[in-house]
Parts: sequence; structure tokens; C-alpha cells
Amino acid sequence: MKKITILALHLGFGGIEKSIVSLANILCTKYDVEIVTVYKLYDKPSFVIDERVKVKYLLANLKPNQKEFKQAVKNVKLVRAFKEGLKSLKILGLRRSKTIQYIKKCDSNVIIATRDIFDQWVSEYASDNVLKIGWEHNHYHGDMKYADRIVECSKNLDYLVLVSKSLRNFYKEKMRNDNCQCVFIPNIIEYVPKQVSKLDEKRLISIGRLSKEKGYMDLLVIFNNIHKDYPEWKLEIIGDGNERGRLEKYIEDNALGEFVTLHGFRERDYIYDMLLKSSIYLMTSHTESFGIVLLEAMSAGLPCIAFSSAEGANEIINSGSNGYLIKRRNMEVYIKKVEDLMDDIKVRKKIGVAARKSIERYTPLVVEQEWFKLVEKR
Repeated sequence: MKKITILALHLGFGGIEKSIVSLANILCTKYDVEIVTVYKLYDKPSFVIDERVKVKYLLANLKPNQKEFKQAVKNVKLVRAFKEGLKSLKILGLRRSKTIQYIKKCDSNVIIATRDIFDQWVSEYASDNVLKIGWEHNHYHGDMKYADRIVECSKNLDYLVLVSKSLRNFYKEKMRNDNCQCVFIPNIIEYVPKQVSKLDEKRLISIGRLSKEKGYMDLLVIFNNIHKDYPEWKLEIIGDGNERGRLEKYIEDNALGEFVTLHGFRERDYIYDMLLKSSIYLMTSHTESFGIVLLEAMSAGLPCIAFSSAEGANEIINSGSNGYLIKRRNMEVYIKKVEDLMDDIKVRKKIGVAARKSIERYTPLVVEQEWFKLVEKR
């Protein structure tokens, strides 16, 4: 049986991590699969992994300390900052040495790297008879230094998998003189509920990491404007992150505590239960390479609204059909479109039906065939 190794930074909460687990869960139906991850952030992985998938940790007793280092610098605790800086260098050094050591000894037929540093190390240290695949999840979002970094790290791989057609075309052009072939395989929506939302609850919902690039402060501003004319509607936000404190302060300062709920990280069943109790999905990301949360919302029959700056949303949402894309981050247009959907349940249901149908392209039965074909290249 062919053996496949997926290299991961960690198995905590995040879109990349969810995609890694979903891929491992479909590949293990046909191959011997292991996930080799550097850090063990929690007692167990954040997403459910098939029992046939082996999980190995390279630094099970060490965790990144960027938060502690930044806090020490912010509070001008120089001695503490110095110690945390030294610790960070030690952790990064061990991450490099342990990962390279594992790659050199790896007996897998296929190695799938999920970060640029892993792309580089797999290129340099994996055996010549190994099929070397990079899997790029992030959008460069106009940052050409980042894009050039991906090209440099990936040029000696066999394949670079991109999660959108636009990214595939972009990197294919930049790497036209390299041996690495760029291919498009979308992310997987692993679970599709049997039920769909009735779309009759006065509830808006958004799911994701509470970080600046996800634009949750914009979402609160949008909701605050909507709330003035639609006080009976509520907003549910599922996820956690370093922006939570700022969001909580805005909610408190604007007396929205009864109308906005920050649920924190939640398991799949909880998320889908909330989706089925909601009527409109709102995405306000500044950038999004794919947007698996859109597929999850669509699977529950929810109409979705996103800014076109979330690049991945442009390939999922057909504006006016299965959702709406708002150009140039125009807040007024976004608010108007939300209110239009709030006013008309017939339109909500029509768009929700189209949304549910559009996820068929991303189900395991479709996507797995593309991965099976790729890993059999050698």
C-alpha cells in the first residue's frame, strides 16, 4: 500500500488545519496516511481525524511563544523579552532540525507539504524517489515578496497544489520555467447536513478566526448600523483569536451585548446546529484564499454575502445567484444587501437553494478523485 505523509505545523483551530484533516480522512480510505505535525497545541487535534490516520508530533512538549515575546516587548519588560527571544530562537531551531531529520528518514512514497518552509525542506532533503507535493492555502493578496517566497520554496517540487483557479494561473505563469507543475484542487467540504435551514430565524451568523484579516470589526460596524432599523435580529460569531478583546469592547461600548454573541471555538455539531438556526451568512474578510466556511454555510442552505476582497469567495459565490459579492469593500452596499435579504424570505430561500446545489463540486466524492490521480503520478 502506498504511504503518504502530510507535514503540518500544528493541528489546532484554523482553515489550513481543517483542510489537512479532511484530506487525510479521504486519503486513508485508499492509502497508509500519517500526519506529521511540529507542535502539539492541545491535548487532541481540534478536528476529528479518522482512526486509520496516524498522527506524530515532532515537538510535543514545546509550543510557539510569539504571544509571550510580544507581550514582554509591549510591557517593556526587557529581561523577560530577552529570555522569550532566546526561547523563540531555540524553538525555531528545533523545528527546523527535527523536521529536516524526519524528512530525511521518511519512508513514504508521497510527502505533502502544507507551509512554505516545509516546501523548501522537502525539496532539499526528501529522497529522490519521493513524490514531492506542495499545498498552498494562502493568497498572496498583492504581497509579491510572499508570492516570490512561495515560488522559490516550491520550484523544485514535483507539484504545487493551489486551492483556487486564479492562484493556479498566477503561480503557473510565475513558475513557467521551473520543473514544478501547478495544479488546481479545491478544498473539501467533508460534511453536508441532511437538513437545511428554514431561513425564518432572525439571526445572522459568521464563523472564523478573530484576527484582523477576517474583518470582524467591520462586521460589528455593519451590524450596528443594521441593528438600528432591525433591533429584533441578532448576530452570532463563532471563533476565537487575538481580536476578541477589541470586539468585546466595541460590543460593550455600543450596547450590543444582548444582540451579539461571541461563541468562541466550537465543534462541528455545534456549528452546524447554529447554521441551521440562522438565515444569512456574513463574511467580511479582507483576504481569503478559499473560504471553506462559505461552503459550510451553503451546505446548510444559507445565502452568503462577502466582500470581493476575499479572493476565494469570488470562485465560490456567483453574485446574484447563490449569494452576493460586494465590490471595493463598500459598507453601504453591503448593509443594503443584508437588509434586502432580511426583508424578503422568498429571495433568501431562492438563493439558499442555489447555494446548497453549488457545493456539489467540493464534496469528497468529487475532490478525492483529483487527489487520488495526483498521488498516483509516481
